[in-house]
Amino acid sequence: MESYGIIGWIVIGGIAGAIAKLLMPGKDPGGCIVTIILGIVGALVAGWIGHAVGWYGPNEGAGFIAAIVGAFIILLIYRMIAGGRRRL
Repeated sequence: MESYGIIGWIVIGGIAGAIAKLLMPGKDPGGCIVTIILGIVGALVAGWIGHAVGWYGPNEGAGFIAAIVGAFIILLIYRMIAGGRRRL
């Protein structure tokens, strides 16, 4: 995911977010745009963590599987935060 550009990040983030949503069934507090944003954030977080632990080189981004895992984690955190607000 090194040099896809902004459109590439949106497409890959949307796909990663959609797959993460499929892996985590249930009601989500967000829609399609939130899924794309969570997918992009998940890919960025996965890349950042990968750089921090030495999995990726200086000009490498996270792989597609890592983007899905990152999106899944971000979606889980989002559900915990947004779901807790709705109950109050």
